[in-house]
Amino acid sequence: MGDEQVDAAALIAGMGQRARAAAGVLATMPSAGKAGALRAAADALRAAEDAILAANAEDMAAAEAGGLSGAMLDRLRLDPARVAGMADGVAAIAGLDDPVGTLVSESSRPNGLKLQRVRVPIGVIGIIYESRPNVTADAGALAAMAGNAAILRGGSEAARSNRAIHGALVAGLSAGGMPADAVQLVPTTDRAAVGALLAAEGLVDLVVPRGGKGLVARVQAEARVPVLAHLDGINHVFVHAAADHAMAQSVVLDAKMRRTGICGAMETLLVDRAYPHIAALVAALAARGCAIRGDGTVQAMGYDAASEADWDTEYLDAIASVRVVDGVDEALAHIAAHGSHHTDAIVTEDTGVAERFLAQCDSAIVLWNASTQFADGGEFGLGAEIGIATGRLHARGPVALEGLTTYKWVGRGNGQVRG
Repeated sequence: MGDEQVDAAALIAGMGQRARAAAGVLATMPSAGKAGALRAAADALRAAEDAILAANAEDMAAAEAGGLSGAMLDRLRLDPARVAGMADGVAAIAGLDDPVGTLVSESSRPNGLKLQRVRVPIGVIGIIYESRPNVTADAGALAAMAGNAAILRGGSEAARSNRAIHGALVAGLSAGGMPADAVQLVPTTDRAAVGALLAAEGLVDLVVPRGGKGLVARVQAEARVPVLAHLDGINHVFVHAAADHAMAQSVVLDAKMRRTGICGAMETLLVDRAYPHIAALVAALAARGCAIRGDGTVQAMGYDAASEADWDTEYLDAIASVRVVDGVDEALAHIAAHGSHHTDAIVTEDTGVAERFLAQCDSAIVLWNASTQFADGGEFGLGAEIGIATGRLHARGPVALEGLTTYKWVGRGNGQVRG
């Protein structure tokens, strides 16, 4: 792997053909066989911890020397706990119910024809991602358990880490009886390989980008295959007038500061003008080291002014924009105008207001009295996730096993003709 020039089209074509052959095997592999291979892969990741951490240390050193941002460094960094979590995530996927073959619906027509909709794998999935090397394991395992072959293209900043993780993952999967080509890693950092993957009609059935706005925008602009993506995680917490103050403070601090560099982090705090503890809430956030950029009301408390651009910014850092609004209607209007349909939350003790917010907020994930940092497939009981989709078709929110399948119609007759 390196920055050398390659024939990207030929490289991806070869990988796509091998992936297509592997997908054919995976599509009919029994659930127990897939689960056993994933458990073997989890064991292989645990055994390779030292090699993975050594590779990651090299990536971290290069990234720090190159001036990578603090948020991106946090995404890139691995430690023993994160490697263990990655292996545990793969093992957890092995324990999930296999969606392949699930009966979605069935009916009988008046002529006696019996119809069923049955879940089947999508086929070959290309995953393009930045920084987070754990995606190599998460995405590969999820795709394989759902009966799909995966072609992974990680960012150059995590190239060594991705190589080490992929090597362990595939060794385990192969030992467990899966085709070695079930999960492939693009062996070059040449950006032309991304373009070739996006153009691989007939070989790649779906592309999933995980990364910054620039990457996702490029994928959506250039792809000639379907894309499952989100651009930003511009997430809001709305503290209603009837919120419990201790709860509101706890939820807001966790939503913003638990991990600032993840897509589920709160970026904008909306506070009801009738909430009696506005100043205390904002002060608690600032005391945790969060820079505040606010509207006129918040500026009068001594904080910096928010520009119009701030309301549309995914900071992925210890920065929050804060706006005081007149009730739930104005909060919903702000979210509709500036949100990214990712994750939004309300804190209130008023059940009627909460249910209205949950019904009217058009986001993939809406929460009541809970932190936006729960926007995660593992927290939803889905095992690892391949990403969070913010569109309105196929899958929304954390995309895990079921989101990596489609369905086909199966008809059983006894000689019916239309005549």
